[in-house]
Amino acid sequence: MIRVVALAAMLWAVVFTTGCSWGDKDPAAAEDYNGTEQTMYRQSQRALRSGNYTGAIEMLQRLEARFPFGRYAEQAQLEIIYAQYMSGSYDAARASADRFARLHPQNGNLDYAMYLKGLSSYNKNRGMIDRIFTSDISKRDMSSASEAYGEFAQLLARFPNSQYAPDTRQRMVYLKNMLARAELNIADYYMRRSAYVAASNRARYVVETYPRSTATEDALAVLIEANYRLGLEDAANDALRVLALNFPEYKAFDDEGALMLAKQVRNRDRSWTNLITFGVLDRPDVPPPINLRKPEEAVAGAPSDTPSGTD
Repeated sequence: MIRVVALAAMLWAVVFTTGCSWGDKDPAAAEDYNGTEQTMYRQSQRALRSGNYTGAIEMLQRLEARFPFGRYAEQAQLEIIYAQYMSGSYDAARASADRFARLHPQNGNLDYAMYLKGLSSYNKNRGMIDRIFTSDISKRDMSSASEAYGEFAQLLARFPNSQYAPDTRQRMVYLKNMLARAELNIADYYMRRSAYVAASNRARYVVETYPRSTATEDALAVLIEANYRLGLEDAANDALRVLALNFPEYKAFDDEGALMLAKQVRNRDRSWTNLITFGVLDRPDVPPPINLRKPEEAVAGAPSDTPSGTD
């Protein structure tokens, strides 16, 4: 009988001890699941401040699920976008931003959600190597850059006086130059393969779509050469007039005002054999220099030789 009582006492002791250990195993988790809305929000803020964005996303999503109409619901949705952006989950951040705009079209922080969406597209194809080393991003897929440009344009159209507008405008200038350069790279690709019509169309697209980009003057030069090779001298001279009027200091103009593209043509059309033999073998068939002169109309404000008035 004594043995039975002792055994029962031991079992109760084990159960009591185990129960205490279970109860104290994860007090933070118990507080999280059973805490108030304010407690859960404070925990998410601690995670954000410490850089634990994955944990913050989980806490904020749990907060929104438990209190969908609570005082922190909209703020939680907004901070989910931020945490996803900071964690590099750009597609998720864009989807969350769209959801926020759909649920809260009149929210005072909607411009911030749109700004984060644009930033997510802006950084989508930019890896750590790009941030450390300089690389020509214009030679990559430009779909994300094009999306970012459109999203930033929507932000400025809807909130032109937003506090994020100045930074947005600067990023759009960068994106415009990069997109224009990407189109020019395609035009150059067509020129290398003697697809002059396709090259002309791409160059014209750059001039018409990105008229103030850093690639505009080179696009005009491509347009001139492509039209020249196609035998369209009038079109070539029209493009030359535009180049001379808007970019009189373009690098291919010589001291006499003639447009000399022989150097660009020679460098572009060199083969691999010509490169590795330092120009000895397989020399490119360079046509005569495109020696189209600036039209007289390009000389803006030139003084007249004829005196005004009558004798």
